[in-house]
Amino acid sequence: MIDRRTFGKALGLGTGATAVSLSGLQTSASAAHGPGSAPNATAPPAASTASAAPASPASPGTLTRFGAIKQVKAGVLDIGYAEAGPAHGPVVLCLHGWPYDIHSYVDVAPLLADLGYRVVVPYLRGFGSTRFLSRRTPRTAEQSAVALDIVALMDALKIEKAVLAGFDWGSRTADIIAALWPERVKALVSTGGYLVTDRKAQLEPAPPAVEHTWWYQWYFATERGRKTMEDAAGRLALCRYVWTLVSPNWAFDDATFRRTAEAFDNPDHAAVVLFNYRWRIGLVEGLRRYDRYEERLAARPTVGVPTLTLDAALDPFTAPGDGAAYRDRFTGPYEHRTLADVGHNLPQEAPAAFARAVVDVDRAA
Repeated sequence: MIDRRTFGKALGLGTGATAVSLSGLQTSASAAHGPGSAPNATAPPAASTASAAPASPASPGTLTRFGAIKQVKAGVLDIGYAEAGPAHGPVVLCLHGWPYDIHSYVDVAPLLADLGYRVVVPYLRGFGSTRFLSRRTPRTAEQSAVALDIVALMDALKIEKAVLAGFDWGSRTADIIAALWPERVKALVSTGGYLVTDRKAQLEPAPPAVEHTWWYQWYFATERGRKTMEDAAGRLALCRYVWTLVSPNWAFDDATFRRTAEAFDNPDHAAVVLFNYRWRIGLVEGLRRYDRYEERLAARPTVGVPTLTLDAALDPFTAPGDGAAYRDRFTGPYEHRTLADVGHNLPQEAPAAFARAVVDVDRAA
């Protein structure tokens, strides 16, 4: 069992009043809780096991790379992924977004691995070493297509069930799998809350401040935006600029950005990203093979698995109201936490808090 002292040691925390509670979805000394938090009086013990207290991992920010990237054929893709922790440990799938890659979890993964978790961090379609198996497969990126990629990955790796944790595209993907295939999800950590795209709602204008925040979505709808994404230098300049806007307190350096930017050299990156954002606002249609899933998602299905939503206070995409806007979409055990002084790339900016959320929601499952 992962005890309180072991967890505190691995995350560099004390075991006194400032340490996180591991009794379920209820308390965290550094968290602000939203409405409807579930009680935890009957929360079961963690499924993870550790035979001895793990050695303390390197401090967040000191790691530079994952180990060797593995590849597996899954669905329409040959998916590249990083892996950490024991091969037979309980699985956590960490899902990244755009303009990011697997290195958003370079500090989260060892924290969880040292607690006995098997951590799998895949490159999404169009990123890193992930490739389409066939030249004939359209380079689309409907939300259900990305989710089915991850389900196929789980099948290929013989992962029956996992904790899913993500941000940005990763949160959306995890939310969809939890809603449509809950039998594959033990628990969910969703940064930003319920992010399933409502294409019908996207057809209506939003308040000016919201439209302003999504400037690059509209940019991608233009020929200028396409040319920028297809030009290597232009793409990197745009992505780095997005990082500075959505994470205003994150003092990343050139090496950190360059490490992630390598993932944007994927030959399908521009096509996948442009399709995803154009699809959201109805400028392109998805493939018929995904229609039945998109019809189900259009009904905004609820998520019944144990869920912990994270709100990065400096994230410009976070809706006001401390999670109230999407609280009704989560019908199972639930908690909401707000992290002050953290921007959009929450797992890389606050890896200990993200890892803590994974462990706490796992214990509630």
